[in-house]
Amino acid sequence: MKVTMQRVNKAVHFIAYGSDGHSILMDGSEAIGGEGKGVRPMETVLMGLAGCSSIDMVMILDKMRQKLEDIRIEVVAERADEVPAVFTKIHVSFFLKGDLKEKKVAQAVDMAFQKYCSVSKMLEPTVEITSSYVINEVEES
Repeated sequence: MKVTMQRVNKAVHFIAYGSDGHSILMDGSEAIGGEGKGVRPMETVLMGLAGCSSIDMVMILDKMRQKLEDIRIEVVAERADEVPAVFTKIHVSFFLKGDLKEKKVAQAVDMAFQKYCSVSKMLEPTVEITSSYVINEVEES
């Protein structure tokens, strides 16, 4: 796996490319000269956790023959006050819609975080990660 990143302007605005050519815009906070033109680097970590765990959830629920119609993920994190301002706590909330058995959803969440999600396993040694789920109350973002 390889990514590349290129500075876009004289500020701290960048474009990052994945190995398949897809890209995201990244920018620093306004406090360090950012211009609000992209996602902050630490937000990309949370997006990675959301993406990894939700892909696992979809795949696990499918293998369990659960009829998932929709899924939305919300990730809320706390950071240390000192530099480096690393994540200290992260909570991942899953909002699921479909003909789902609660026991199966609970099992899928546990499997995603305890066995399959590479991003959560990477963060786990230094960050307290918790999760929750709500069935059939998918909120609009």
